[in-house]
Amino acid sequence: MLSKSHIKLITSLKQKKYRLQHGFFVVEGVKTIKELLQSKLILHALYTTESFNIDAKNEILITEVELKRISFLTTPNKALAIFKIPEAKSIGENGLILALDAVRDPGNLGTIIRLCDWFGVKDLVCSKETVDCFNPKVIQATMGSITRVNISYVDLERFLNETGLPIYGAFMDGETVYDIQLPEKGILVMGNEANGVSKEVEAFINTKVSIPRFGDLQATESLNVATATAILLNEFRRVNF
Repeated sequence: MLSKSHIKLITSLKQKKYRLQHGFFVVEGVKTIKELLQSKLILHALYTTESFNIDAKNEILITEVELKRISFLTTPNKALAIFKIPEAKSIGENGLILALDAVRDPGNLGTIIRLCDWFGVKDLVCSKETVDCFNPKVIQATMGSITRVNISYVDLERFLNETGLPIYGAFMDGETVYDIQLPEKGILVMGNEANGVSKEVEAFINTKVSIPRFGDLQATESLNVATATAILLNEFRRVNF
């Protein structure tokens, strides 16, 4: 049964300031919850209409009506869980690192996290202006990949200034990615959905790369940042396969 304190906590976690204050984030959907339960993340509470057969002290059986009261989804999917936000880990410099400069859309970030998981990018470095990775919409879009990618929020300019790795950035006027010898170790910077890579971050980029357009009219202004990330990560991996 849901108490008022349960409802208050869950609904508050929709906002970043309360996620930081309580140290928790929300996950919805049976498949994603089960995937997170198999990770090292710590479960705080599980609210479900069907038992997961886990430790009873963490599982609270509720009705579908109660689930609708606490769910952030239009169509709730049988369960909602609260997990503890993990402690940040150090950033490794042994392979390809993806860096995001003020990516704001939760769906884009969630998809990019899944892409990192798919292409074996262990570290995703985000500027402090990038949307919170524990935003419920981001979590939903990651489909569990958030457990397999180390996500760090940093002063991006400082991070790029201090790294010894070559830095590549996605630009409309960059050199065609198919003509560049891409390294196995390096940093790829992707910019904001509307404005691209900022001038401040651009100052630290060694090589600008672009994805050529092949359409006859070439009228499309730009690619979605998650789509562009997929193409560029694929190329980095392909040439070093």
